[in-house]
Formats: sequence, structure tokens, C-alpha cells
Amino acid sequence: MFEMCADPKVLAGLDWFACYLTTPKHFQFYFSFLVVLTLIFITAPIVLALGFLGAFARRAAFAPLRLVGHAYTSMVRGVPDIVFFLFVPIALDQALEYVRHRVLCPEVTEPVYRGNDFVVCAAAKLPLSSAPQWIHEVYGFVLAIIAFSVVFGAFAANTIDGALSAVPRAQLETARAYGMTERQTFRRIHLPQMWVYALPGLSNLWMILIKATPLLFLLGITDIVYWARELGGSKTSFFEYPHPDWRVWYFLALLAFYLLLTWLSEKGFAWLNVRVRRGQATIGAEVAGVGR
Repeated sequence: MFEMCADPKVLAGLDWFACYLTTPKHFQFYFSFLVVLTLIFITAPIVLALGFLGAFARRAAFAPLRLVGHAYTSMVRGVPDIVFFLFVPIALDQALEYVRHRVLCPEVTEPVYRGNDFVVCAAAKLPLSSAPQWIHEVYGFVLAIIAFSVVFGAFAANTIDGALSAVPRAQLETARAYGMTERQTFRRIHLPQMWVYALPGLSNLWMILIKATPLLFLLGITDIVYWARELGGSKTSFFEYPHPDWRVWYFLALLAFYLLLTWLSEKGFAWLNVRVRRGQATIGAEVAGVGR
């Protein structure tokens, strides 16, 4: 990046560190922090949407739909997260390639499952082998978002379902007595009151989502954990910037990043709690002094 970095062997002190910390690999390390934040802020609204869909399915009058809602939330909550994080991308990837194989290569009659191998024609591969590297990376990242959304959506559904049930029925009956329709009752009374009970659980789920992002490393994505291990490991004289094992310093940087992120999240949810309790005649609001 700097002209003085042309020959790292003649550098020393701050100049050496300035050049070392501005290598292309370090910029990929810095970019990986953005990857983690992108995953969180894309996944969170999808999780919330799946949470509402799952909660509504659990409360549906139509029995098959109610069964699907209970099956989804119970199955995901009852299986270790790591299993779904690894299963969903593999299963979805193979399902898409299988469909493409049947559509694009009808002349191939051999089975796609051959012992331990899953073999499809070249045209059915996702992404295509000729695709640029960034497409492969985006495709893997999208699969990771889907995996995170499926897992955390089940927990969000259970939280929202419990929050909807916690709203006092007397308030809903009073709204109906005043002539509100079911839709108006839900939009004006049920949903606003629900957030009071849902936010504590959703805030915990948000924190767990943040702490689960290092699992990107297990999904083959070069995230901050990968680069911390890669850059922090000892480098011999064969490398441009040889150094001893510095992984502890890189992982301390990750520690500071996650602590800062969770601290900001706590402040944000504390503000949201005050907002949703404003004007609410609940015990929590009276304790907070904002329901008077």
C-alpha cells in the first residue's frame, strides 16, 4: 500500500507494522468483519418474519397448518444447532442441483446418488465451474443465511407465540366490545402489547445470533475466525512478514469486536424496551416508571 513497503526485509518498528497491517490479506481480514455484520443484519429480519409465520402457524385454526408450525419449532429446537447449520446448506444445494440435473440433462439416465457420491451433470452444478470466484462466495453466503434463518426462526416463533399468549385477554375482549374487528384488534391492541413480552426473548435471541456467527467458519466461509487463525499463526522467513504465534492478539481483537457489538445491542434493546412500554398499563411499565 505504501511505497516503503516494497521491501519488507528492510523495515523495522512502526514502519514494519504499518506495512504488515495493510497487506492484501489483512484487508480481507478487515472485510470479513463486514461479512459478519452483513450476515447479522440480513438474517435478523428474515428470522423475525419466519418467527411470525411460525407463531401464526402454531395458532392456526386449520389443524394441518398448526401441525406444521409445531413440527417446525419443535424439530429445530430439539436438534443441536450445528446439525442444522451443516445440514441445511448441503440439503438445499443438492436439492437445487438435483432439480437442475433433471431439467437440463434429461439424457443422463444414471442415478445421481452413486454410493457415497452425489454426481450431477456439469450444467446442473451450482454455481457453474466457469463462474467467477465471487459468485461461489455469494452462493455459499446465501446458503449460510438460509441456514441461520431456519434455525433462529424456530426460536423466534416460539418466543412470539408465547408473547402473543401473554397479552391479557381482557384487553382483547374490551377492544372487540368497542366494535373493533379482529384485524383492528390485532393491529392496534394485540401486536403493540405483544412486543412488551417478546422483546426480552428476542433480545436474547439476537445475542445468540451474534455469538453464532463464528460458525460461518464451519460452513466454508472465510470469516473473521478463519483470518484470525490464518494471519495470527507463526510465519517463518519464507513469508514476507515473518513473526511468532500472534493468534492470541488476533483473537483478542475478535473479543473486543464481539463485546462492543453486544454492548451496543444491549443499549439498543434497552431503548426499544422503553419505547414499547410507553403508555402500556403493564407491571413492567409501572416498574420502569413510564406507564403512568
